[in-house]
Amino acid sequence: MKRLLITGAAGGMGRVMRTKLAHLADIVRISHRSPMETERPDEEFALCDLADRDAVFRAVEGCDGIVHLAGVAAADKFSNIVDGNIVGLYNLYEAARANGMPRILFASSNHTVGFYPQNQRLDAKAPTRPDGLYAVSKCFGEALAQMYHDRFGQETAIVRVGSCFDRPRNYRQLATWLSYDDFASLTERVFAVPRLGCPVIWGVSNNTANWWDNSHVAWLGWVPSDNSEVYRAEIEATVPRPDPTDPIALYQGGNHVTDPIYEDD
Repeated sequence: MKRLLITGAAGGMGRVMRTKLAHLADIVRISHRSPMETERPDEEFALCDLADRDAVFRAVEGCDGIVHLAGVAAADKFSNIVDGNIVGLYNLYEAARANGMPRILFASSNHTVGFYPQNQRLDAKAPTRPDGLYAVSKCFGEALAQMYHDRFGQETAIVRVGSCFDRPRNYRQLATWLSYDDFASLTERVFAVPRLGCPVIWGVSNNTANWWDNSHVAWLGWVPSDNSEVYRAEIEATVPRPDPTDPIALYQGGNHVTDPIYEDD
């Protein structure tokens, strides 16, 4: 690619991916709603509030691919979720449609299925069971991506990101952990395959403990290499084991099933 756009470049994943994905394009355009410094000659910055249609169009212009990590990433006031994850995503897809439909990796969330029990293994055809308004907005995003594919041919990888950190931090994340390297290798495959379509992909490493089945996207050629099991002894030694009746031990979404519904001011 000549130019890859990474939205949400100031977030936890964005800060890592702007380096790990730099080899995918001649220029990496990073965007955020607040000013950021570029770090390499091959980086450029686009100031972009997702709710600002014109700013989104400027950020997308000239891009050959988009890794969309931006938006509200947790429980928040509904108005903020609407601006970042609903209006903002609509703006992104309209901008892509107006600019040659660059392929998109959309960072959805495991919380779209958060109310499933942890003892149930899921494939991508399982109906969504969102665990909060943030998760509902990600369900909207998945539906929007599918509609733009069916109507206009816009290709999107809908990646239901598990817990993307340098290492798992608790017992639940032994099943949901997605390493930075595995996310990067998934992104490589998303932009490498000649035809993508609009698949739902579970964003999870090759963990021994695993609730999600990615066999339907074996054609993608993505084989995650990391396994949370190497951290199990450390977690067992340092993290108290939750009560079996605690939501973090019951639901795939963990404690997010009890997040408050924030009222707007």
